[in-house]
Amino acid sequence: MFGYILQRLLSTIPVVILVAIFVFVLLRLAPGDPAAVIAGDNANAEQIALIRTKLGLDQPIYTQFFLWIGHLIQGDFGESFFFKKSVGELIASRIEPTIALSLATITLAVIIAVPLGVLAAYKHGTAIDKFVMGFSVLGFSVPIFVVGYLLIYVFAIKLNLLPVQGYQRIGDGVGGFLLRLVLPTVTLSVAYVALIARMTRTSVLDVMGEDYVRTARAKGQVERIVLFKHALKNAAVPIVTVIGLGIAGLIGGVVVTESVYSIPGVGRLTVDAVLARDYPTIQAIILMFSLVYVFINLAVDLVYRIFDPRIRY
Repeated sequence: MFGYILQRLLSTIPVVILVAIFVFVLLRLAPGDPAAVIAGDNANAEQIALIRTKLGLDQPIYTQFFLWIGHLIQGDFGESFFFKKSVGELIASRIEPTIALSLATITLAVIIAVPLGVLAAYKHGTAIDKFVMGFSVLGFSVPIFVVGYLLIYVFAIKLNLLPVQGYQRIGDGVGGFLLRLVLPTVTLSVAYVALIARMTRTSVLDVMGEDYVRTARAKGQVERIVLFKHALKNAAVPIVTVIGLGIAGLIGGVVVTESVYSIPGVGRLTVDAVLARDYPTIQAIILMFSLVYVFINLAVDLVYRIFDPRIRY
């Protein structure tokens, strides 16, 4: 096990290097000049050239890359062009809302979707099954921002039950923190509930006809135990895979959701950095998300063993 984990961790090194090269080159090839954005609309060519020199953008791309890598190895993400502060400190100040929203979303999605999928499999072919499948199709088809604005209109504007936008840090009061997290979490959860419920239904249906399920029923075990202990456990590997991919896919959803609800998280920071052509910030965020993706995949592979001891590493 330890050897496998070490091997997987070492394999992340070339992945991170390739991502770093790809992101760096792609940003330099993208249209738009950070110096022109910083200088403003009324700046002349001389002022823009001065800013480019100050930021080091007048140097060859390979020189800029190796300087950036050199600082990165020392744990220095550089200084934001736009926010004029350390990128590391900038991301650290924005990470709490993103982590809170991501954890709340995936927790809510799993709590709702797994029982829903098991119920749909148990009631296969009935109105309940059709309702769950209909919700899955609808939930996965409607864009996140449409769900967000719809929930804002109903629960914040018409019913006045929840705040429209914004975020309150947990240190400033748990009540306000949870209240402002409800709508963003529900918005982001809809697609994941749809996806996980559909996969759970399919996986449980696949094992419902197996001998061990019939044996459990023949022994007189109650249906709840048959479904959740025998059927769901043996159907768990593909469900865990989808949940892992869902967590990794949260990155894109968080960017949209934080923008809709004006949450000052890393997703919102990404949008601001892209609009400002803030190269150091964009590079650091994409690298961070890439590492998160790699570690989530590793965690998913390790969790497989819990549900299926036959898996060897």
